[in-house]
Amino acid sequence: MKKLSLLIAGLLLSTASITQAYADRIGFLVPTTTVYAGQPVSNVGLSERMFYIKVDAAPLYVTDVKQALNKVAKRTLPAGRPISLSALGDPVLVERGQNTKLVFNAGDLVITASGVSMEPGSAGDFIKVRNVDSGRIVSGTVLSDGSVRVGGQ
Repeated sequence: MKKLSLLIAGLLLSTASITQAYADRIGFLVPTTTVYAGQPVSNVGLSERMFYIKVDAAPLYVTDVKQALNKVAKRTLPAGRPISLSALGDPVLVERGQNTKLVFNAGDLVITASGVSMEPGSAGDFIKVRNVDSGRIVSGTVLSDGSVRVGGQ
């Protein structure tokens, strides 16, 4: 009987510590339907749902629509579950094998060339592109219009 009462007391204490550790109730945005990798999050309905979580973990999740605006899912986001910020990314502007414009700027001099992307990239990503005319592989930064800036800027 003594062992049983100690076991019950231990369970009550562990339950109390779990409740205390996750005592903060915070509202997170959740997708109303499942979002698959590569799909825009803004095209899916988002609703607010309350969860118990540690306060220091709250900044790791989407709490405002602005955080999900113009983002795509990097992995599947189940309906009704909080969206981790690490699960969101920028949309891919340049796909692997896609023809793209290479741009070199040096002061007033602007040189453009055609290239084929060797890897996918979002705005700001540093990717490799094969110059169609020379066959050389160059590296550059994907611009917001889908072109790639190369050379020393």
